[in-house]
Amino acid sequence: MGPPLSIQDPVIEIRDLHKAYGALEVLKGVSIAAPKGHVISLIGSSGSGKSTLLRCCNLLEDSQQGAVHFKGEPVSWRGEGHARRPSDAGQVLRIRTNLSMVFQQFNLWSHMTILQNVMEAPVTVLGRDRAEVEAAARAYLDKVGIGDKCDVYPAQLSGGQQQRAAIARALCMEPEALLFDEPTSALDPELEQEVIRVIKDLAAEGRTMLIVTHDMKLAADVSDTVVFLHQGLIEEQGPPDTLFGAPKSERLRGFLSATHAA
Repeated sequence: MGPPLSIQDPVIEIRDLHKAYGALEVLKGVSIAAPKGHVISLIGSSGSGKSTLLRCCNLLEDSQQGAVHFKGEPVSWRGEGHARRPSDAGQVLRIRTNLSMVFQQFNLWSHMTILQNVMEAPVTVLGRDRAEVEAAARAYLDKVGIGDKCDVYPAQLSGGQQQRAAIARALCMEPEALLFDEPTSALDPELEQEVIRVIKDLAAEGRTMLIVTHDMKLAADVSDTVVFLHQGLIEEQGPPDTLFGAPKSERLRGFLSATHAA
């Protein structure tokens, strides 16, 4: 067990994080904290490091320098630089299962029904009772509006329905926080709206969320804090009204005007 949780401890916090692929520096010293019930949106151009930052939060990517804390508990590391790895497999599993990731491309198992997809990890990874998990899975599928699709396979669903199934799957892990990596960018505009409605509902419930998004309206509508990344560093951050209404950085103004023009 880690140190006792104080009221101030964020669910996830990273400090001075550096990440490189070979000689390519993707994150150059980023610090971010997500308090409980807080929604943080990460915006920025392609290649700015947003998705890498998200993957470092739940240890899908190894970082070369900096600290990662989960509810006040620091991740333990061995090695240095490109050889640095988490040293406690049990800790990694605990953090990953508590920071459920929703990917751009859904990542549903094609050979399983939607209900089986949602149930699989809580039963096999967490060892929870199958009947209890099934009841929870059905409730979460109802919550995201596809309760009638339990017995169909992913290929039989639209992209928007598949993404909502992926969100139900993340929720069924009962995580401390949800991590969304461009959850709407693979979808047509009308299907995008189905997913945005679900994300807005989750934000209204006070769930802790980190969202990498190209959708500025979504970021403005659901975020407590918006973080603008540029070339691996935080260029500007703050409440959405300030960031979108009165951006201080010339780079952010340029990014927003280009996004608006698109």
